[in-house]
Amino acid sequence: MAAAGDQEQPLLVPGDLTDETVLRGMVEQTVAHFGQLDVLVNSGGILIMEGIEETTLQDYDRAMNVNVRSLLLLTQLAVPHLIKTKGNIVNVSSVAGLRSFPGAVVYCMSKAAVDQLTRCAALDLASKQVRVNAVCPGVIITEIHRRAGLDEAQYTQFLQDSQRTHPLGRPGTVEEVARTIAFLASDAASFITGVTMPIDGGLHATCPR
Repeated sequence: MAAAGDQEQPLLVPGDLTDETVLRGMVEQTVAHFGQLDVLVNSGGILIMEGIEETTLQDYDRAMNVNVRSLLLLTQLAVPHLIKTKGNIVNVSSVAGLRSFPGAVVYCMSKAAVDQLTRCAALDLASKQVRVNAVCPGVIITEIHRRAGLDEAQYTQFLQDSQRTHPLGRPGTVEEVARTIAFLASDAASFITGVTMPIDGGLHATCPR
Protein backbone atom coordinates (compact mmCIF):
# COMPACT_ATOMS: atom_id res chain seq x y z
CA MET A 1 0.00 0.00 0.00
CA ALA A 2 1.31 3.47 -0.83
CA ALA A 3 2.23 5.77 2.01
CA ALA A 4 0.02 8.76 2.74
CA GLY A 5 0.53 11.43 0.13
CA ASP A 6 2.04 9.03 -2.42
CA GLN A 7 0.40 8.76 -5.82
CA GLU A 8 0.41 5.42 -7.57
CA GLN A 9 1.79 5.69 -11.08
CA PRO A 10 -0.72 4.75 -13.79
CA LEU A 11 -0.10 1.58 -15.75
CA LEU A 12 0.26 2.50 -19.41
CA VAL A 13 -0.12 -0.14 -22.11
CA PRO A 14 0.15 1.68 -25.45
CA GLY A 15 -0.79 0.02 -28.71
CA ASP A 16 -3.10 -0.21 -31.69
CA LEU A 17 -6.74 -0.85 -30.75
CA THR A 18 -7.23 -2.85 -33.94
CA ASP A 19 -4.56 -5.35 -32.86
CA GLU A 20 -6.12 -8.23 -30.92
CA THR A 21 -2.79 -9.10 -29.31
CA VAL A 22 -2.54 -5.57 -27.92
CA LEU A 23 -6.06 -5.71 -26.48
CA ARG A 24 -5.43 -9.05 -24.79
CA GLY A 25 -2.22 -7.65 -23.36
CA MET A 26 -4.04 -4.60 -21.99
CA VAL A 27 -6.41 -6.74 -19.94
CA GLU A 28 -3.80 -9.30 -18.89
CA GLN A 29 -1.25 -6.69 -17.78
CA THR A 30 -3.88 -4.68 -15.93
CA VAL A 31 -5.09 -7.69 -13.95
CA ALA A 32 -1.52 -8.84 -13.29
CA HIS A 33 -0.56 -5.36 -12.04
CA PHE A 34 -3.59 -4.58 -9.86
CA GLY A 35 -4.75 -8.10 -9.01
CA GLN A 36 -8.28 -7.52 -10.26
CA LEU A 37 -10.40 -5.47 -12.64
CA ASP A 38 -13.24 -3.32 -11.32
CA VAL A 39 -14.13 -0.97 -14.19
CA LEU A 40 -13.64 -1.00 -17.95
CA VAL A 41 -13.94 2.39 -19.67
CA ASN A 42 -14.09 1.88 -23.43
CA SER A 43 -13.01 5.31 -24.66
CA GLY A 44 -11.09 4.62 -27.88
CA GLY A 45 -12.50 6.18 -31.02
CA ILE A 46 -11.86 8.03 -34.27
CA LEU A 47 -13.92 10.58 -36.17
CA ILE A 48 -14.23 10.37 -39.95
CA MET A 49 -15.95 13.42 -41.43
CA GLU A 50 -17.28 12.17 -44.76
CA GLY A 51 -20.82 12.09 -46.15
CA ILE A 52 -22.48 9.16 -47.90
CA GLU A 53 -21.12 10.16 -51.31
CA GLU A 54 -17.51 10.47 -50.19
CA THR A 55 -17.25 7.62 -47.68
CA THR A 56 -15.25 4.60 -48.80
CA LEU A 57 -15.35 1.04 -47.57
CA GLN A 58 -11.89 1.68 -46.13
CA ASP A 59 -13.41 4.53 -44.06
CA TYR A 60 -16.14 2.16 -42.91
CA ASP A 61 -13.66 -0.53 -41.92
CA ARG A 62 -11.46 1.95 -40.01
CA ALA A 63 -14.39 3.42 -38.09
CA MET A 64 -15.99 0.11 -37.21
CA ASN A 65 -12.70 -1.60 -36.30
CA VAL A 66 -11.66 1.15 -33.88
CA ASN A 67 -15.04 2.39 -32.62
CA VAL A 68 -16.92 -0.90 -32.35
CA ARG A 69 -14.81 -4.04 -32.86
CA SER A 70 -12.19 -3.04 -30.28
CA LEU A 71 -14.92 -2.23 -27.73
CA LEU A 72 -16.59 -5.58 -28.30
CA LEU A 73 -13.37 -7.54 -27.85
CA LEU A 74 -12.21 -5.56 -24.81
CA THR A 75 -15.62 -6.13 -23.24
CA GLN A 76 -15.43 -9.87 -23.88
CA LEU A 77 -11.90 -10.04 -22.45
CA ALA A 78 -12.82 -8.01 -19.37
CA VAL A 79 -16.11 -9.70 -18.51
CA PRO A 80 -14.70 -12.76 -16.67
CA HIS A 81 -12.72 -10.44 -14.38
CA LEU A 82 -15.64 -8.04 -13.90
CA ILE A 83 -17.93 -10.90 -12.92
CA LYS A 84 -15.52 -11.74 -10.09
CA THR A 85 -15.56 -8.17 -8.75
CA LYS A 86 -19.16 -7.34 -9.74
CA GLY A 87 -17.61 -4.48 -11.63
CA ASN A 88 -18.99 -2.45 -14.49
CA ILE A 89 -18.37 -1.04 -17.95
CA VAL A 90 -18.75 2.51 -19.26
CA ASN A 91 -18.60 2.97 -23.02
CA VAL A 92 -17.84 6.35 -24.59
CA SER A 93 -20.36 6.80 -27.37
CA SER A 94 -21.61 10.10 -28.82
CA VAL A 95 -24.73 12.16 -29.35
CA ALA A 96 -24.15 11.01 -32.95
CA GLY A 97 -25.38 7.60 -31.82
CA LEU A 98 -28.66 9.14 -30.66
CA ARG A 99 -29.16 11.64 -33.49
CA SER A 100 -28.21 11.80 -37.15
CA PHE A 101 -25.80 14.42 -38.49
CA PRO A 102 -24.74 15.14 -42.07
CA GLY A 103 -21.17 14.61 -43.19
CA ALA A 104 -20.21 11.84 -40.76
CA VAL A 105 -22.08 8.73 -41.86
CA VAL A 106 -19.73 5.98 -40.65
CA TYR A 107 -19.07 7.80 -37.38
CA CYS A 108 -22.80 8.03 -36.66
CA MET A 109 -23.25 4.38 -37.63
CA SER A 110 -20.42 3.26 -35.36
CA LYS A 111 -21.73 5.18 -32.37
CA ALA A 112 -25.25 3.82 -32.86
CA ALA A 113 -23.64 0.38 -32.75
CA VAL A 114 -21.88 1.29 -29.49
CA ASP A 115 -25.25 2.25 -28.00
CA GLN A 116 -26.74 -1.11 -28.98
CA LEU A 117 -23.67 -2.94 -27.67
CA THR A 118 -24.21 -1.12 -24.37
CA ARG A 119 -27.86 -2.12 -24.08
CA CYS A 120 -27.38 -5.72 -25.21
CA ALA A 121 -24.38 -6.30 -22.94
CA ALA A 122 -26.28 -4.73 -20.03
CA LEU A 123 -29.07 -7.27 -20.46
CA ASP A 124 -26.69 -10.20 -20.95
CA LEU A 125 -24.66 -9.36 -17.84
CA ALA A 126 -27.38 -8.11 -15.48
CA SER A 127 -27.87 -11.53 -13.89
CA LYS A 128 -24.17 -11.53 -13.06
CA GLN A 129 -24.45 -8.07 -11.43
CA VAL A 130 -22.18 -6.42 -14.01
CA ARG A 131 -23.56 -3.06 -15.09
CA VAL A 132 -22.97 -1.62 -18.57
CA ASN A 133 -23.67 2.02 -19.43
CA ALA A 134 -22.52 4.62 -21.96
CA VAL A 135 -21.97 8.35 -22.09
CA CYS A 136 -22.95 10.22 -25.26
CA PRO A 137 -21.01 13.50 -25.46
CA GLY A 138 -21.89 16.36 -27.75
CA VAL A 139 -19.15 18.68 -28.96
CA ILE A 140 -16.32 18.44 -26.44
CA ILE A 141 -13.13 20.48 -26.63
CA THR A 142 -10.56 17.82 -27.59
CA GLU A 143 -8.20 17.12 -30.48
CA ILE A 144 -10.54 14.69 -32.26
CA HIS A 145 -11.87 17.23 -34.76
CA ARG A 146 -8.40 18.43 -35.71
CA ARG A 147 -7.32 14.81 -36.13
CA ALA A 148 -10.33 14.32 -38.42
CA GLY A 149 -8.96 17.02 -40.72
CA LEU A 150 -10.27 20.40 -39.57
CA ASP A 151 -7.73 23.19 -39.86
CA GLU A 152 -7.49 25.88 -37.19
CA ALA A 153 -9.98 28.25 -38.87
CA GLN A 154 -12.50 25.44 -39.42
CA TYR A 155 -12.10 24.21 -35.86
CA THR A 156 -12.63 27.71 -34.45
CA GLN A 157 -15.77 28.10 -36.57
CA PHE A 158 -16.97 24.66 -35.47
CA LEU A 159 -16.68 25.61 -31.80
CA GLN A 160 -18.46 28.91 -32.47
CA ASP A 161 -21.28 27.07 -34.23
CA SER A 162 -21.66 24.76 -31.23
CA GLN A 163 -22.64 27.74 -29.13
CA ARG A 164 -25.75 27.97 -31.33
CA THR A 165 -26.49 24.26 -31.74
CA HIS A 166 -26.12 23.33 -28.05
CA PRO A 167 -28.99 24.77 -25.97
CA LEU A 168 -26.63 25.53 -23.07
CA GLY A 169 -24.72 27.77 -25.47
CA ARG A 170 -21.25 26.23 -25.40
CA PRO A 171 -19.24 23.09 -26.09
CA GLY A 172 -18.47 20.74 -23.21
CA THR A 173 -15.21 19.93 -21.46
CA VAL A 174 -13.41 16.65 -20.91
CA GLU A 175 -13.81 17.16 -17.16
CA GLU A 176 -17.59 17.17 -17.52
CA VAL A 177 -17.49 13.89 -19.43
CA ALA A 178 -15.01 12.37 -16.97
CA ARG A 179 -17.18 13.26 -13.98
CA THR A 180 -20.17 11.51 -15.57
CA ILE A 181 -18.09 8.43 -16.34
CA ALA A 182 -16.88 8.39 -12.73
CA PHE A 183 -20.48 8.61 -11.52
CA LEU A 184 -21.68 5.73 -13.70
CA ALA A 185 -18.71 3.62 -12.61
CA SER A 186 -19.32 4.32 -8.92
CA ASP A 187 -21.64 2.75 -6.35
CA ALA A 188 -23.74 5.92 -6.58
CA ALA A 189 -25.06 4.46 -9.86
CA SER A 190 -25.57 0.94 -8.47
CA PHE A 191 -29.13 0.64 -9.88
CA ILE A 192 -28.33 2.06 -13.33
CA THR A 193 -27.57 -0.20 -16.28
CA GLY A 194 -28.24 -0.10 -20.03
CA VAL A 195 -28.25 3.70 -20.06
CA THR A 196 -26.90 5.86 -22.89
CA MET A 197 -26.52 9.19 -21.11
CA PRO A 198 -26.21 12.39 -23.17
CA ILE A 199 -23.58 14.90 -22.02
CA ASP A 200 -24.32 17.40 -24.72
CA GLY A 201 -25.75 20.61 -23.35
CA GLY A 202 -29.22 19.55 -24.53
CA LEU A 203 -28.27 18.90 -28.16
CA HIS A 204 -30.00 15.50 -28.25
CA ALA A 205 -33.32 17.16 -27.39
CA THR A 206 -33.27 19.72 -30.21
CA CYS A 207 -34.77 19.51 -33.68
CA PRO A 208 -32.25 19.07 -36.52
CA ARG A 209 -31.18 22.39 -38.07
